[in-house]
Amino acid sequence: MKRAYRQVARAESAAATGERILDAAVEVFWEGPSDQVSLDEVARRAGVTVQTVIRRFGGRDGLFAAAAGREMETVRRLRDEAEAGDVQGAVRVLLDHYERLGDRVMRLLAEEERSPGLRDVIEGGRALHRAWCARVFAPALEGAPPRRLAQLVAICDVYTWKLLRRDAGLSRRQTEVALLELLEPLT
Repeated sequence: MKRAYRQVARAESAAATGERILDAAVEVFWEGPSDQVSLDEVARRAGVTVQTVIRRFGGRDGLFAAAAGREMETVRRLRDEAEAGDVQGAVRVLLDHYERLGDRVMRLLAEEERSPGLRDVIEGGRALHRAWCARVFAPALEGAPPRRLAQLVAICDVYTWKLLRRDAGLSRRQTEVALLELLEPLT
């Protein structure tokens, strides 16, 4: 009985350590250019050794892939709160996401050409966004021309949020209204 308990406790401890490492990696990643993420800094913040990070994730690329995968799953869960056909709910969920991470995503996109390691992450994000638009706007896509999905993807893109929210200086509420006005003729 003690052996089984120790194995469970050890597994829980290992899982917690993995989460601390991923938390630290995400924190360090958002603080500066992705090509300057240091395993030493990640390990220090997670309270482990660099060797533990390497043993757990296989190095910088593995750590980056695991952290990006976890963050992408978080975004997917948050976005899945929007129900198909509920345009207002979809815009609210979208703005919740962009208000929380939009500026960071813009920084990430700016690094795309400089960092080949980011391309897969960014393409995964684009695929997630496109699939979300296809699901949320499914009723409006029935019988619509093939370009309709591309139009909806563009209207709901983080660049559109940036143009409205940051460049034009609209409030969150004004941005919500603007997006709804852009979406109305298509939905």
